[in-house]
Amino acid sequence: MIELSHLSKSFGDTLVLDDISLQVPEGRVTALVGPSGGGKSTLLRCINLLEIPSSGTICLGDATVEFSPGGRPGWDAIQKIRRQTGMVFQNFQLFPHRTALENVMEGLLTVLKWPREKAKSHAMALLSKVNMEHKADTWPATLSGGQQQRVAIARALAMSPRVLLCDEPTSALDPELATEVVEVLGRLAAEGTTMIIATHDLRLASRVAEDVVFLEAGKIVEQGPARRIFRDAEQERTRRFVSSINTAQQAP
Repeated sequence: MIELSHLSKSFGDTLVLDDISLQVPEGRVTALVGPSGGGKSTLLRCINLLEIPSSGTICLGDATVEFSPGGRPGWDAIQKIRRQTGMVFQNFQLFPHRTALENVMEGLLTVLKWPREKAKSHAMALLSKVNMEHKADTWPATLSGGQQQRVAIARALAMSPRVLLCDEPTSALDPELATEVVEVLGRLAAEGTTMIIATHDLRLASRVAEDVVFLEAGKIVEQGPARRIFRDAEQERTRRFVSSINTAQQAP
């Protein structure tokens, strides 16, 4: 279980997350949706402490960290959270001087100190999971965007995280390449991988997510099962947003 309690985040005088309380069950996929600037990416970055919340509490597995204005948790507390998360970024963030295989192996070698052959075997299995084993020795610069994102997903999975955090995983891709990534995330969801996905792509959210959280201006406007949110949301603001995105995505 991932539990966020009264989480807030400010950048200077700007309040970006405002008293967010949220429970994310393990083995399920939760989509964070909402307009740009609503706080989706910041919330993801706060969960794995790439951004330090201004106040509130994060409980992830056996780790609990409390935050207060002007304070910062110790490095050990931060690492207890980060070791349980894997992050997939919008712009892939692969190491350009490493092959696809080496990108997936990197954390296993440098952080977990695995023997090289064990790390290579595990990394190849993960590349196979995302249908990229045939590109194991390829440099990132020669891969398509969809292929790079699939390698990035394999790399995030290498450390066996409790939760996979995906920040707009398809937004930098054209529709055909985005479909490749959606298929991979769909398979991971079917296997019971816990994921939190920030996305504008309602096709991704509706296919993969079981739960949806609609954020606007740093607040949770509505949350619930994906089927209800996308078909019969309770809040008028949520209905207008879903309708506008559907219309935009159906346009030629």
